[in-house]
Amino acid sequence: MLNHLIKEALLNKNHNPRYAYISPTYKQSKSIAWDFLKHYAGKIPGVKFNETELRCDLPNGSRITLLGAENVDNLRGLYFDGVVIDETSQIAAQLIEEVLTPALSDRKGFMYLVGTPQGMNNIFYEYYLKAQGDKNWLLYTAKASDTKIVDQEELDQALSLMGEAKYNQEFECSWIGNIPGSIYGDEIEELEDKERLTSIPFDPSHEVHTAWDIGYNDDTAIIFFQDIGSQINIIDCFADHNQPFPYYAEILKEKPYSYGYHLAPHDIEVSEYSSGKTRREVAYQHGIKFRVAPKTLLEDGIHAVKMILPRCKIDVDKCKSLIDALRHYHRKYIEKDRIFKTKPVHDWSSHFSDSMRILATGFEESKYQNKNRQRTAISEYKII
Repeated sequence: MLNHLIKEALLNKNHNPRYAYISPTYKQSKSIAWDFLKHYAGKIPGVKFNETELRCDLPNGSRITLLGAENVDNLRGLYFDGVVIDETSQIAAQLIEEVLTPALSDRKGFMYLVGTPQGMNNIFYEYYLKAQGDKNWLLYTAKASDTKIVDQEELDQALSLMGEAKYNQEFECSWIGNIPGSIYGDEIEELEDKERLTSIPFDPSHEVHTAWDIGYNDDTAIIFFQDIGSQINIIDCFADHNQPFPYYAEILKEKPYSYGYHLAPHDIEVSEYSSGKTRREVAYQHGIKFRVAPKTLLEDGIHAVKMILPRCKIDVDKCKSLIDALRHYHRKYIEKDRIFKTKPVHDWSSHFSDSMRILATGFEESKYQNKNRQRTAISEYKII
């Protein structure tokens, strides 16, 4: 990245081009990049270095400065032709969105976000998902197993010392490295590798189906998907809690979709104390005809999701909450027994994971029912 900054600075024809390398702290930038910058730029005739300001002045008027992100306001009012942000997981979103993006706009500058994954609750992960859905972004993942920069002997030793989860995070660029026991992590990573987490436009020529996990104090989580040939396009999702059913019925009406079937868990048949009617009956009154997904063991449902995910494409913009949940859904590790519990942890990720399980178990059942209806209609037509 430093060599890239040097090259761009030398070739830039603008007046007084400005470039920056930014890491979480000023001290980090000095420790990581200053010696490298002097080493590579020092071979250029006429170059000058300012040790106090960590600044490199090139003979064409360009300048490369090393900066820290610990005080966002110190960077306001500057302009840049290009910036490199290192260890992006530790950078505040405010710096990128409120300071650097405007500072680059008038010069049509570039911004590189670099780092290793550190979970999903940071700006690096958000931009990683954006880059998957937008072809205007460059997205490059450098796994140690692909680059071969580190000797295999060293990698094997690191794996034995760090354990698989931490090793995958630091060497294999895994977003779930800090989530031991992730249930669908490998499947989501495979979708990423095959570019199946991307931008997926709604196809108005196909019906939209839904899969629900229904709660009240817990989230009601809804997945919107289209069955197109052998592929399942998950185009949208929605979740909320402490809301009556008419609220969710209205959400469906507001969306520009023509609906097919709606899949629900078996507890849709539970009666509500206030009305004495089942949730299914209440839904029917609001124009939603539910099909009940087969009641299966939890592990069978998880297996069904693992089987169906390779057929899915998921929209990264509208379905970030779903993707996050599937990555995070995990089993708890019991340190004393050195094993993972069989039952997944019940937390915020459970609701979309459960609606995905309803999709997986109810999908094939629905296709079977549709084929049966078609056969019946054809035979009735022939009898007539």
